[in-house]
Amino acid sequence: MYVGRIKEIVRHPIKSFQGERIPRTQVMEYGLYGDRSHAFVHKSNQNQYVTITQLPQMASFQAHFTDQEDQEHYPRVKVVTPQGQKYYFGDEELTRTLEELYKKEIMPIQFQPAHVPLGAIEEEPIQLVTDASITELEKRWANNKVDSRRFRPNFVLSLAHQVPFIEEQWFGKRMQIGENVILLIKRPCKRCSIINVDPESAKRDPSLLKKVVTERKNQFGIYASVLQTGIVTEGDEVILLDY
Repeated sequence: MYVGRIKEIVRHPIKSFQGERIPRTQVMEYGLYGDRSHAFVHKSNQNQYVTITQLPQMASFQAHFTDQEDQEHYPRVKVVTPQGQKYYFGDEELTRTLEELYKKEIMPIQFQPAHVPLGAIEEEPIQLVTDASITELEKRWANNKVDSRRFRPNFVLSLAHQVPFIEEQWFGKRMQIGENVILLIKRPCKRCSIINVDPESAKRDPSLLKKVVTERKNQFGIYASVLQTGIVTEGDEVILLDY
């Protein structure tokens, strides 16, 4: 059953930094190529990631890969701060900039293209939201503009039939994107305070999470695992195989 097309593909080279919208990428077993492949952890506890929850300013740091996708080694990741300063991931100056904001010692870590552990991704490998649900949430949130980046999805789907929250009827079904990629829709996304942080200004507005909690049982968007890897391209058809 045809349900729509891929409107946006977004990956986050550095965990909790702004994602980069890309026209085409590989879907690996762990999710989009390079998604959350780089991160910052606490120096005192290297198993604890630094995220927007502790440091909201991270949301307004831009990050993108500087070269084509390589299966052996990730390309360098370029970072632009909210003030326009430019660094590469791993630069001591970047780490110090974040430490000054956070008031704690942190350190950068990165994984390899073959595998990014679930701990870095935190939930399922892929997260999806739909344009119809975003539009409906805007209406419920006093017609405030809802930037999809607040939810940090990998795919924004443009639905053929604009039915808000229809994606919550897809749990347990297989979804094919383009010619090769097949996902298994697993469960809804339970939201946290991260969605309150504006991705441009890093300002907080707790009313958005309150709205999602009271009217959507704290659910917005869906998680999926990867059944079959391949290439996805913006504009690819999205088909439910079990309907």
